[in-house]
Order: sequence, then C-alpha cells, then structure tokens
Amino acid sequence: MIAEVLIEYNTKNIDKTFSYLIPSFLEKELKKGMKVKVPFGKKLVNGFVVDIKPKPTDIAYELKEIKKIEDKFLVLDDEMLCLADYLSKMTLCSRIAAIQTMLPSNLKVKDKKYNLEKYDTYVTLNISKDKVREYILNNKRSVKQKEILTSLLKEEKILKKDLGSSGKSLLEKGLIKEVKEQKYRIVYTGEKKEVHTLTEAQSKAYEEIKKYLNTYETILLYGVTGSGKTEIYMTLMQEVIKNKKKALLLVPEITLTTQIVKRFYEVFGREVAIFHSSLSLGEKQDEYERILKGEVSIVIGTRSAVFTPIKDLGIIIIDEEHSENFKQETMPRYHTLDMAKFRAQYNNCPLLLGSATPSLETMARAQKGVYKLVTLDKRVGSSLLPEVTLVDMAMEMRKRNPYISSLLQTKIYDRLSKNEQIILLLNRRGFSTIVTCQNCGYTYKCPNCDISLTYHKSSNSLRCHYCGASIIKSDECPACHEKSLNFLGLGTEKLETELKRMFPIARIIRMDVDTTTLKGSHERIINDFKEGKYDILLGTQMISKGLDFPKVTLVGVINADTSLNIPDFRSSERTFALLTQAAGRSGRSSTLGEVIIQTFNPDNFTLECVRKQDYNKFYNYEMQIRKKLSYPPYYYLVSIRISSKDYDKASREALKVKNFLSRNLEDKTIILGPTTASLFRVNNIYRFQIILKYQYDKKLDNTLRELDKRYVGDKDVYLEIDNNPLHI
Repeated sequence: MIAEVLIEYNTKNIDKTFSYLIPSFLEKELKKGMKVKVPFGKKLVNGFVVDIKPKPTDIAYELKEIKKIEDKFLVLDDEMLCLADYLSKMTLCSRIAAIQTMLPSNLKVKDKKYNLEKYDTYVTLNISKDKVREYILNNKRSVKQKEILTSLLKEEKILKKDLGSSGKSLLEKGLIKEVKEQKYRIVYTGEKKEVHTLTEAQSKAYEEIKKYLNTYETILLYGVTGSGKTEIYMTLMQEVIKNKKKALLLVPEITLTTQIVKRFYEVFGREVAIFHSSLSLGEKQDEYERILKGEVSIVIGTRSAVFTPIKDLGIIIIDEEHSENFKQETMPRYHTLDMAKFRAQYNNCPLLLGSATPSLETMARAQKGVYKLVTLDKRVGSSLLPEVTLVDMAMEMRKRNPYISSLLQTKIYDRLSKNEQIILLLNRRGFSTIVTCQNCGYTYKCPNCDISLTYHKSSNSLRCHYCGASIIKSDECPACHEKSLNFLGLGTEKLETELKRMFPIARIIRMDVDTTTLKGSHERIINDFKEGKYDILLGTQMISKGLDFPKVTLVGVINADTSLNIPDFRSSERTFALLTQAAGRSGRSSTLGEVIIQTFNPDNFTLECVRKQDYNKFYNYEMQIRKKLSYPPYYYLVSIRISSKDYDKASREALKVKNFLSRNLEDKTIILGPTTASLFRVNNIYRFQIILKYQYDKKLDNTLRELDKRYVGDKDVYLEIDNNPLHI
C-alpha cells in the first residue's frame, strides 16, 4: 500500500501530494488524515496523509518509505480533508496552507515546540483488597500508611501530592501505583439553570426553524436587538442534542463569548467547549482534544471555530452574521459563511444566520427566497426599543462643546443621579489621531506607511496601527524644535480623560484594544460593569453588539461620522449596523432607554434611518444605489492587489495584470483599475489594486488560477486575490 502525503512546505510550486510506501510495521496503525514523518530530498519533514491506496504496478521509480507516525491522536476525517480542499479552491491557497489554517498552533504540520499536556497524578491500589486488609492488620508501625490504605479501600483514588513520604514508601513496596489523568484548564462549576420559557413570538420562530432540522437549508433569523435570539438558539440546540447530534455557534467578537458562554454553561454545563484566539495554547489543546474525542455537544467560538473537528453536526449558527470579523483579511482570505455553508451541506443540517442588522447580501437572498426568512420584530417582555436623538455637533462646537454635547452631558448627569449605567461609543482608540506643529505645520507620519501616527498618552508613544511602528513623543517639534505640538482628533484614551474631568464622581472604565491585551481582560471589564462597579463604559466597536447590561439606560455615540466618511461603498451599511447595534444596548430591561448620536451630518439618510431604527427603509434605499453602481448583491467582486517594494515594478506589473484580464475574461465583466490602493504604502510596500465586477463569467476561475500561477515564486512582486472582499 502507498500513502499520498502533503508535505509541510507551504509553497505553490509543490502544491501536490507525494507517494510513499507504507512499511509493514505501520500498515495496521496508519490512517488517512494522520500526521507523519517522511524523507523529502535530504531531510526528514512532516506531512499529512490525504489518501491511502494500493501500490500501482507501473511505477518506474523507487518509492521511499514513511518513517513514522508523528501524532496518533490527531486524525483529520473525510469532512476535514474535504473542507481543506474547499478552502484551498475558494482562496487559491495551497492545500497544506489550508490544513495549517484549520489547526490550532500546537497541532500544525511542523514539529511540536511545546509539551502542553497537563495531568493530575493519583494513586490507586496495586494489590487486591484482601491483601491490603491483611497488610493493615499485620503492620503495626506505620499509622500514616495504614490511613492511606484504609482510605483507598473506601475511595478509588487519592491525589499523590496529598500523601507525603508514606505514599512514597507504599509505592516502593508495590502496594499502590500511580495513575495519571488529564486535567482540563477550563472547568465550569457554576449552578445549572434552565432555558427561559419562550415567548409566543419566540416559539413561533423556533417552530419555523425546527422544521428544517435534518435538512440543509440556510435560514435568516432577523430579530431586533433584545428580541431573544439566544434563547431560540439554546432551545434549538436542546432539540439537536436530543436527536444525538451536535451544534456549532459562531460569534464575531471575543467580547461576545464572555456573556454568551456563561449563559450556555449554565444550561449545558460540560457539554460546551469554547474556541477562540484569546485562549492559551494549553487551553486550545484541551478544548480541541475534547471536541476531537466527542466529549462535547456544543462548540462556541469565533471565526476559527468553524474548523473545529466536531462530528455529527445537527445545526450551525452564525450570530451577528453581518459582522466583518467573519472575514479573514490575511491569506487564506476565507469568509466564515462560506465554510459554514460547506459544513452544513456536508452534514445535511441547517445553517442559521442571526442578526438585528443583516448584511444587504444576506437580506437580498432572504427576500428572493434563496434563504428562508424568520422575523422577530419586538423585544422580549416589557422592554421597548430606545428613543434615538441626533445632535448637530456643528452647533455644539459654537457652544464650545467639542466632545460631549450639552444634551448628552445633561443625560449623563441624570443617569448618574439615578444610579443607572451609561455606554459611550467612540470607534477610534488612542489619545489623538493627528499630532502636528502649530509653528511649522510638521505632522508626525509613519516612516513605513502613508498614514499619520496616533498618540497614546498612557505610553507617551506615537504608533502606527498598520505596521506597528512606534516612537516616543518628544515635547518639541522634530522639525523646528519649538514646543508647539497640537493634538488633533479624538480617541478613546483622550475622551476618558475628558470624561473624568467633566464627571469627577463617575466611575469610568475603558474597553478597547489597548486595555484588553492581557488574558481575561475582556471578561473582567464586562463582569465588573455588569456587577455595577462602574457607571460609564467607554469603548470602541467591541462594546456595540451582543452585550446585555440591564442597568444601561443611556447610550451615547460620540462621533457617528467616523465610519460614515470612509470612501467605501459599504460605509453606510457599516455605520447603520454599528449605530443600530450600539443603540440596542440601551433599555434592555423595564426602563425605557435613550440613545444620543452626535454627528456633523444630522440630515444624513443613514443616520435618519438609525434614528427611526428602520432597517427596511435603509435596505430599500441602499439597494437602489447598489444596483445603479453595480455593487453586491447585484454583482460579485474580486479584488486583485499587486504589491512590491519597488514602486516602478508594482506599477508595471499592475498594467500587465490588467491586460491579461482584459484578454481572458468575458466582455461583460467590468475591470476597474489599476489604481493605487486606499492605503498605498504599508510597511514600505507599494500597493496597486484592480477590482472585477461580474454576475457570471465562466472564464473567471481558470483566469484567476492562471494569473496566480504566473506570480508563484516571484520574489519582487506579490499578487493577492480576494474573492468577495469586504473592503476595496
């Protein structure tokens, strides 16, 4: 027998399998999907077995043998191998890169660098109970040894660390033996609770979705914020588990997993595994092993959890499906929705998409009947959607209120006096976004990128949020050496300082990338705020969705124009979703909530739709624009980026790519560019971009593959192809 092996080298030049003989001592052990060690050239390298078949009789060369199995525990089943092939095809990455993407870092194809096993060591009896009783009767000297043996007659095992020197003596005599048991790092020990009884509206939605269990169907659950989508998810999962199947729940942000996991633990206990990037390597290994062994019925996680090896799926749920976090922005550039569709189809189970602000593409498919549409248009219980007010900041600037409007100040004072809580959203971190000299006009810019540096007061540093470059801020201008630096723009760090000055009695906590770098910081901030240790939660978009704080009755959006002014066809959609989701954090209990949105564009149509919380009006208006401009969902997009450290080479190759596409694609496919990318220089690499718009082009796949092959191995020019990009 021979094995077809994908070796560890991630290069498209050798993106193929290599045949190896299976030695006789491995024939019974080796399985498809295992990691093995094989000779390649003069080296021994790792690889994955993707097929096992009889040895052909017509091979004209001598095959080398597999040396050993590297990991007997990890076996990629047929579903995982098919998913890797699909990921490779969708993103034009190599097959081994696809497998690498699917595995946690400690299980990837290269040699393990860490021993992450964690055990508790117990002792048990090593002789019969009759002989133990005889030993206890005859041994009159060691009281402690007799106590240990007497305990072991009653209990199956005792922790070795509790025994001391007497335990060591019993081990040496062979009366007891050591037993190692795997210890999991994540253990839930809380009180178990029941799923809340569904309301009439929730029950109707549940029954509608339940009809599609055991069939492949994509369903959109469109429910306003606070309508109780999570309870429907849990009730569906109970039904799935009852039928001996399993469930996968995907959420966009780590912050969402904190509250949602706690709720699922309360209902399902140890049947839940979690999987996201903030877990330690050891925690990831533990959870991955539990999933692989079939010890859990529910997996909850962020984007990467779509690749966990959970078997017998009965439902896949993507919560907040509109979130851009479900798209991977580095190679391979997959969208979680595509991977989830593949797995749902493979397992013949439904894919449920939940959102209060569905993406236009998703809603368009639901309106056309491609997806099934289920709607929840009211909040649970007595809570109502909050009242939204737009504040014109141009007027406030004249009153010298550059950050917090007089109305928002009044509302904050009111909530503080009532011991209620406030959330303030500012979708920009740092202290100041631009540092410039009033004397000579010098502006601090990143030396590697076409972007200004952001000032972070806590570290007194100026940082680039793209390449990571950082410099310490000086008190004087580096150009004219005058002490006349001016800090323009507003970030969360600066706003926190202003809030402490304006509301000295308020307890304020900030939640952004800078304050959540330490492990467990998301959970700590959320729990502290929910327990009432803080009055005001200030943060970026990570606080805008999924979180449930009953005491929050006021949400303030500090600069609603930040995302609205980005030159991208999706900027209005992003703004509507962000502000509507943020507004949804207010008034989630019996007290009516309020939302104050500060803007310099109070007449903007998108903001007016947010004020009225009218998704359908926004959807219909935006769809007209998309149709006129040939954008999704009416057209598909492909982004092709040509990058090089040499400006002239990047420019020349971009024109060559354009000419190649013009010759090989159908005439009806629209080719835009080449133009400079929105961020032209990043980390000293110049970037040009070509956009394709198409409805159907049978030549497209082969043309893109051929184009991709042309730049394989090119050390001077890098080509990136992104199907259905979220940013252009």
